[in-house]
Amino acid sequence: MSDTPPDRLSVNPNSPHFQRELLERGIGIRFKGAERNDVEEYSISEGWIRVALGKKVDRKGNPLTIKLNGPVEAWFERPAEGEAAADDAEG
Repeated sequence: MSDTPPDRLSVNPNSPHFQRELLERGIGIRFKGAERNDVEEYSISEGWIRVALGKKVDRKGNPLTIKLNGPVEAWFERPAEGEAAADDAEG
């Protein structure tokens, strides 16, 4: 696995950009210089994030989201399983 998060990722399992194994590692998001914990989806190249709009939901029970434009940075909060084992073996 690469140590660089994908360009686009979503927490919604119905999205084509959903990747469970990457989300399990934890993704940190910085939007306009501030760390955000409420991001539903992001795109680094297009420069936007989607966040839930309060507690409002659509008729299927999914949260309503709003798209915010600006600079986006993403990183993994934990190393990949193989990388952690390799670091332990070296040290």
